Amino acid sequence: MSSSHEQTVVSHHHVGQGSAQSYTIGFILSVILTLIPFAIVVKGLLSGWLLVGMLVAFAIGQLLVQLVFFLHLGKGSGSRWNIIMFLFMAMVVIIIVVGSLWIMANLDYNMMPDEVDEILLEEEGFQTEDGSNY
Repeated sequence: MSSSHEQTVVSHHHVGQGSAQSYTIGFILSVILTLIPFAIVVKGLLSGWLLVGMLVAFAIGQLLVQLVFFLHLGKGSGSRWNIIMFLFMAMVVIIIVVGSLWIMANLDYNMMPDEVDEILLEEEGFQTEDGSNY
């Protein structure tokens, strides 16, 4: 093997690799960002929308720690394109999820046959042969 080829292999081997210190910091932060919300929920310190907001905030923090320390997003050369690709992927996922929820809510609103039938029958005054409403 030539010297330049060995340098290329070595340089490619270290691209995107984190140090033991980086992984340790990421692990400790992940554990902390998991245990704090767990303790708050188990002890019942918060409830309602405040609890939901706190859980969402810790989940976003956990996501950022995972992206930076384990997926190395935002570190090294070429990270700009990685961030752009990640943001595009997140945008597509959000569009698909929100669009699906919107479509399902719209279908639920527009396709309620039992309630629609009852309202129409009451308005029209239809009755069965025994005198009860149809």
